Amino acid sequence: MTKHETRIDARFAALRKDKRPALITFVTAGDPDFETSKALLDDLVEAGADIIELGMPFSDPMADGPAIQASSQRALKAGQNMHKTLQIVRDFRARDQATPIVLMGYYNPIYVYGNERFIKDAKAAGVDGLIVVDVPPEADDELCLPALKAGLNFIRLATPTTDKERLPAVLKNTSGFVYYVSITGITGTAAPVVADVHNQVKRIKSSTPLPVVVGFGVRSGEQARAISKGADGVVVGSAIVSTIEKSLGLKGEPTSDTRKRVTELVRELSSALSAD
Repeated sequence: MTKHETRIDARFAALRKDKRPALITFVTAGDPDFETSKALLDDLVEAGADIIELGMPFSDPMADGPAIQASSQRALKAGQNMHKTLQIVRDFRARDQATPIVLMGYYNPIYVYGNERFIKDAKAAGVDGLIVVDVPPEADDELCLPALKAGLNFIRLATPTTDKERLPAVLKNTSGFVYYVSITGITGTAAPVVADVHNQVKRIKSSTPLPVVVGFGVRSGEQARAISKGADGVVVGSAIVSTIEKSLGLKGEPTSDTRKRVTELVRELSSALSAD
């Protein structure tokens, strides 16, 4: 476990006090370009996001659906790299000391950057946690344990196929929160069945004191509200990056609508979760 309370721990403690589920929003760093991506983080917070997942662009994001794959491609085409991703966090942290930032993605860009250097630079930039979807518990020595030692939360995914034999391994070195993937398959391609999600979250919560949040397939305020009734928070990603994509100009450039549309969607999601 991490050595001290992180921003993620503090945020969930505050949300528990308010009796409110977390709204966790995902955007890809550098999508559609560096400057817009930086500005969007502020927009997300202003619109009601409690925690931000910032995607590390990668050329082969195999667990992601078409929307998030496309966002990675746009970011890479615009010149995004790990240095710039950490710079986005650094700049954000100069303006916002409270909102947790979780870097989410795949191991390859971290490995290329260098594990030790990445953990040191991520911590210094103001990153609070990591979700690295293709590093299994069997490889905890590689990245998870050094990250925990440095004071970063290492957040793991549980899925509908994570059975009772596998769950302890998934939970063993997890911290911050557990991310429950509500559907089998890739992101943003199907809608979760609310009753099934609630049952699975209940099962996971019986094995860990950590908050359990639900993601994959949550696209509207109504859906988010229904799912949040049985969870500690919801993650919305594909719906946000699709909104970005639909707002772009003919050459893929941001328009005056880009930030506005994202803000409107996140505000709707936040309002739905805050309603009595």
